[in-house]
Amino acid sequence: MGMAVGSGGGSKTVPYINMTPLIDVLLVLLIIFMVITPITPKGLEALVPQPNEDQQQQQQPNARTVVVSVNADRSIMINRDPSNLMDLEQALRDIFKTRAERVMFVRGAPALDYQDVAKIIDIGKGAGVDKIGLLTEEIE
Repeated sequence: MGMAVGSGGGSKTVPYINMTPLIDVLLVLLIIFMVITPITPKGLEALVPQPNEDQQQQQQPNARTVVVSVNADRSIMINRDPSNLMDLEQALRDIFKTRAERVMFVRGAPALDYQDVAKIIDIGKGAGVDKIGLLTEEIE
C-alpha cells in the first residue's frame, strides 16, 4: 500500500492501492488459462460395435469364445478343432477377421513349461488378437 502526501495547506495523507502489480498477475493468469483451455479434452472417446452385414445374427453366445488349448503332449486345439503350431496363426486370423472384439483364451496343461504357452500367446498377438486371457483348472 502506498501513501500520497499532498503539498496542499494541510498535512493530510491519502492511502491508495498500487494496482500495477495486481494487473500484471491478472494478465499472467489470463494467459495461462488461455493456453491450457485448448488442451483439455472435449467429450468422451467410446468404441461402438459396428454390425456386420455378412455375418448372420443367429450366432450362439458360446461360438464367440475362442479357447486355444495346449495339451501335455503339445497338441493344439482351437475350441474343439485340432490344429498344429504352423497353421495356428492363419486359423486365428480367419476366425478374427470378421469380429470386432478380438479376445482369446489360452488353456495350458499343468505339465507344460511356460515357454510352450508363451509361444501360443505370441502367435495370437501376431494374428491380431487384442486381449489374451489364461485359463487354469481352478477357473473352469
